[in-house]
Amino acid sequence: MYAAPMQSEVTRRDFLKNSSLVAAAPLLTPRAAPEPRPNIILIISDQFRWDCLGANGRNPVGITPNLDAMAREGTNFANAITTQPVCTPSRACLFTGQYATRIGVWKNGIPLPTDAVTIAKVLRGAGYTANYVGKWHLAPEDHNNPATLGPVPLPYRGGFDDFWEGCNVLELTSHPYEGSIWDSAGREIRFQDRYRVDFITDRVVKFLSEPPREPFFLVISYLEPHFQNDCNCFVAPKGYAERYRNSFVPQDLSFFPGDWQAQLPDYYGCIARVDENVGRLRQELSTRKLADRTIVAFVSDHGCHFRTRNQEYKRSGHESSVHVPLVISGPRFSRSRTVHDLISHVDIAPTLLEAAGVPAPSSMHGRSAIPIVEGGESAARADEVFIQISESMTGRALRTPQWTYVVSVPDGKSRESAPQYTEYQLYDLYSDPHQLVNLAGRRETREISARLRERLRARMLEAGEQPAEILPAPLYP
Repeated sequence: MYAAPMQSEVTRRDFLKNSSLVAAAPLLTPRAAPEPRPNIILIISDQFRWDCLGANGRNPVGITPNLDAMAREGTNFANAITTQPVCTPSRACLFTGQYATRIGVWKNGIPLPTDAVTIAKVLRGAGYTANYVGKWHLAPEDHNNPATLGPVPLPYRGGFDDFWEGCNVLELTSHPYEGSIWDSAGREIRFQDRYRVDFITDRVVKFLSEPPREPFFLVISYLEPHFQNDCNCFVAPKGYAERYRNSFVPQDLSFFPGDWQAQLPDYYGCIARVDENVGRLRQELSTRKLADRTIVAFVSDHGCHFRTRNQEYKRSGHESSVHVPLVISGPRFSRSRTVHDLISHVDIAPTLLEAAGVPAPSSMHGRSAIPIVEGGESAARADEVFIQISESMTGRALRTPQWTYVVSVPDGKSRESAPQYTEYQLYDLYSDPHQLVNLAGRRETREISARLRERLRARMLEAGEQPAEILPAPLYP
């Protein structure tokens, strides 16, 4: 016959049962869901001088209020330097985190290798979509074959395999108020009576309205303020050049002949319209409740010296060519601070990858700037940026906080690299920020040149170049 347990036994049994559940409770608590990865938008504005950004404190014209607001909220990298001051190589460096000679794209017209490891491919491997709108300039290019200037074949899109509306060489297939880009299937998308920057932003709004699958990586590549190739002139939106007649002239231009006298008002007008579209994009992100989980980075591929330093607009070691704006806002960057450390183009991809929680591949030469942004290892970073120069000459340069040191081949011919260089330029940026006095070859700078010479040779080797001889400047033998 079944006998009911005594009250004391029931109490003891319940106590032990409840105690075991309490002890096991921490093991049964579900883990917190991982924080979702941020979306990333990278905006590239072609040929945008660093000192036109109001946040950098060098230009009083006030043409970048939206970018200035972004800099106040986020992180402004005041000393961002391109690794190659010309369109195609700089973009190859930006997307791969590698130097131009290592990736093989050392001048315009050389396509990005189809097997190149790009930030787009790395992010896609981590679950992102990779999307692109605007100028590409990294596919095979034959100026005698118009077909190579427009649609970009899928293998040459660098891993941007999702939403694609672009053009290989937009400055050759469009004008400021008419032209074409092509979608991922090669279908032409025409624009007419719409300013080119506004049209590119229209296509970005279309992308955001679908809505995109998150997390997404999106590159927006504006041509402006780059000059229009078939007229060698800058073309501002209608009425904008008139706003900037007789405006402030940067001092690195005012001492030299060139075409800045005629071109600067249109150039400023182009930048003003780019800035307005950055504001439009940021408003769109806020309206769609994407702003808090989206990193937005703004950068240029190179600067512009208005033919004051050579026969065209960049391709030199001067600040006007190599110093570019770089502003990043959003998760991990909204710190309301300015970073003065030197940052290279090859550092940008590793920086964005770390911000997304994605490891950078070993192929990337650059280093993430996240530790600097978060107040960390500033002193541990190299205080120099290595620059390769092509097309106008075969040159190499080292940019430190104080010095710009440039070497070149004496014959002036363009080639990937050379076994021998000669010291060409030395500028003291502390006493001569506008680079008016070349100190190369002077007796009083011999020791400085010797030190920079060895540092430059070391950086060339690190970038995968063959050992090269650098001869002292011959002014004082």
